[in-house]
Amino acid sequence: MKYFFSKEEVLKWLETPSVYHTGTDELYELDEVAFDFLKKCTSEDGCSDADREFIDYCVQEGILSPRRISLKHPPLIKSPEPSLRYLELQITDRCNLRCRHCYIEKRTDNTSPVAGEPEGSELSLDQIKQILTEFEEMQGLRLMITGGEPLLHSDFEALNHMIPDFFIRRVLFTNGLLLNEKLLSRLNVDEIQISIDGLENGHDSLRGRGTFKKAVRAVRLAREQGFEVSVATMVHAKNLGDFEGMEKLFSELGIKDWTVDVPCVTGRLEKSSEFQVSPEVGGKYLRYGYGAGLHSGEKGFGCGLHLLSVMADGKVSKCTFYSDRPVGTIAEGLRRCWEKTAPVLLKDLTCDCAYLESCRGGCRYRAELMGDPLGKDLYKCSLYDILGNK
Repeated sequence: MKYFFSKEEVLKWLETPSVYHTGTDELYELDEVAFDFLKKCTSEDGCSDADREFIDYCVQEGILSPRRISLKHPPLIKSPEPSLRYLELQITDRCNLRCRHCYIEKRTDNTSPVAGEPEGSELSLDQIKQILTEFEEMQGLRLMITGGEPLLHSDFEALNHMIPDFFIRRVLFTNGLLLNEKLLSRLNVDEIQISIDGLENGHDSLRGRGTFKKAVRAVRLAREQGFEVSVATMVHAKNLGDFEGMEKLFSELGIKDWTVDVPCVTGRLEKSSEFQVSPEVGGKYLRYGYGAGLHSGEKGFGCGLHLLSVMADGKVSKCTFYSDRPVGTIAEGLRRCWEKTAPVLLKDLTCDCAYLESCRGGCRYRAELMGDPLGKDLYKCSLYDILGNK
């Protein structure tokens, strides 16, 4: 009997050869024998059942199927080390909200009660296609489609039609206001992350009146359409009493992952002191949330080991907070930009507590704002009850 790769499975040649399931986000590490065998299964002829036990395991896990599916698998080129696995792609800086904590300040019109007009930077469809081609060749796993509000990209329909051509997991970051049944019925993503920053009063104070109900409605619609939905929440001074309620609500809604973080005091938040929280207060709320998150690390390394960000103006940086200090532009190529980033080694940090591997030094940008790029992220210190005990 012949066996073939399932539609959502793809080989990835990372530091260790692997099989990646774009639908479930599962990554299976392989030894060389299994890797060589599975490479044969990507061909039009498929592979035979010489190793019955291994074949049975692959069929059970959904990696292989006796049903022939005509797929053009991407090239297997050894990834750089560390590998680039997660790409944050800011396709536009246009937005339909003016959130009080947003790090993007590029707005030209403050007169609208619900939105400001952006400067209008966005990546073209050709640029996005080239970026995704390079990301796939570098054995990338997960694409995070962000903005601004990405659904406002002028060519989003064409982009939505194009992205299934790539063997990557596609995650859409949105405020949810533009999601409706019609759009969801044709949306080609694997997961939708919606920002909910408190219960009604807390969320609306940050994002605008009426936005909480619209965001929750978007979650319900997306779940009804069968999408995996995650939620991102920012801790701020006006939602501190909402976390127990949010935890209950998100459980009832069937939220896959709940990410909780404290926004860096940059962008609009610098001018919105009424929303800022101290490390002693804000850090304690980082205990909330659940799930694996959107990008993982490895032992001995700080945040963002496998992450890169592309801005709407074509600049490339280690993460979006460092957009003012890009490592290059997309014209240089994604690999060249990746080669110019330097991973953060935990041994180089001035952090010295017993929880270092758990918190991975926290956010380096937040630590830098506190005065030392290699110093402590005091919000994470507060989470681990370290602040004030040293």
